[in-house]
Amino acid sequence: SPLLARPCSMVRKTALCVAALAAIGCAAAFTTPAVLSPARLTRARFSGVSSGRAPRAASLRMEEGAAAKEERTVRAPVFDEVCEQTGITLTRYMMEVARANPDLRDLESLIGGISLACKTIANLVDRATITGMVGYEGGGGSVNVQGEEQKKLDVVTNDVLKRALTFTGKVGVIASEEEDTPVFNKDAYKVPGGEGKYKDVLADIGTKYVTVFDPLDGSSNVDANIPTGTIFGVYEEKESMENCVMEEGAVEGSCLLNTLQPGSALACAGYCLYSSSCMFVFTLGAGLNGFTYDRSIGEFVLTHPNMQIPKRGKIYSFNEANRWLWDKPLQEYVTALQTAQGQTGLQYSSRYIGSMVGDVHRTILYGGIFGYPADTKNKDGKLRLLYEAAPMSFLIEQGGGLSLTGKTRIMDLKPQKVHQRVPFLAGSYDDVMEMRSYYDACEDPEIIKRCLARLEGDSD
Repeated sequence: SPLLARPCSMVRKTALCVAALAAIGCAAAFTTPAVLSPARLTRARFSGVSSGRAPRAASLRMEEGAAAKEERTVRAPVFDEVCEQTGITLTRYMMEVARANPDLRDLESLIGGISLACKTIANLVDRATITGMVGYEGGGGSVNVQGEEQKKLDVVTNDVLKRALTFTGKVGVIASEEEDTPVFNKDAYKVPGGEGKYKDVLADIGTKYVTVFDPLDGSSNVDANIPTGTIFGVYEEKESMENCVMEEGAVEGSCLLNTLQPGSALACAGYCLYSSSCMFVFTLGAGLNGFTYDRSIGEFVLTHPNMQIPKRGKIYSFNEANRWLWDKPLQEYVTALQTAQGQTGLQYSSRYIGSMVGDVHRTILYGGIFGYPADTKNKDGKLRLLYEAAPMSFLIEQGGGLSLTGKTRIMDLKPQKVHQRVPFLAGSYDDVMEMRSYYDACEDPEIIKRCLARLEGDSD
């Protein structure tokens, strides 16, 4: 075809108009994010596409019949009074959420367990050089399922989070970067009259969740005192896993069914950033809020309510050492940013930490675009869909941004395996849509084939 032979840049301008019209057409399906007020916030699911997020986070792929929706209402917490000494703590925030939304009461315990684990990890990271927790596990040679050599803190922080989640009694399955297969927590299903330490207690066992996480993203940076972080996502069970069986080397289908859910099914997601201060940023699907760790009282305190990503930024964030291995559309886009030839006519600055939590946090605050794209060495990128890309995409969309693989909305992708990788390009809505226009204009059959494979679940 003559079109396939034409360079991507020649048809890019036409695609800009098409992409803009598509965004306008979809934007009406999304509501304004939450504010800390008595207002009721509606979270609607359009064929697996979560709403209740920011108005610009339009779906780029909606299934036929998407008008049929299942609504879930979240009432925002109300704070009539605030203590001058402590402010609004995460503990109080979740108590108020549970009071306003009794169906979310089990999430209060779960977030409490995660936040305690994050405080513990913050202390471990702070003292790593003093306690000798730097360097590789076992002096080197310890490798996780991804084939990545494990740092000492990878192993310890994974154990901290696993135990904290298990102890809540609310988590049925745990999936981690450091675990080969999902871990089943059978103790969460102990019922009155059965076995277990509380068999004589009459109580509602409540909701059980599937929790996915990367315990210490950027752990290779700890030795150099560069920001690191924890990423987590929480799904509700699709069906009870009380009788789920996980044997070594084999995982029962129903267990994987609960674990391998798309980002649009997330009930909660967040990250904890360990840097000059420790910040806990999370969403329940109705807005994005940030809490800073106040060590004097041992609590996370609300410091960044209703976080919103600027519609446009002036920063691009990629590992440019791989530039000539990227897809051609991305090379052209970054060149346009560097030479002030993009839509804004402004030259962008480059900032790259190499720690996903740190780079995403900066992007949420300042805007712009961050990415870990596909390249000729890693055609599906490096980030894991289930416990890195999907939770971060949920957060970014809650802040009014957008997260794509290049053309496809990451929240729409259903994982085919626990450690599946995916390209990640996210940030300010307008910046990400401009980047997408370069992919829309490119008719490279290999790129099209990869995009379709991900949507159809055939990605390697």
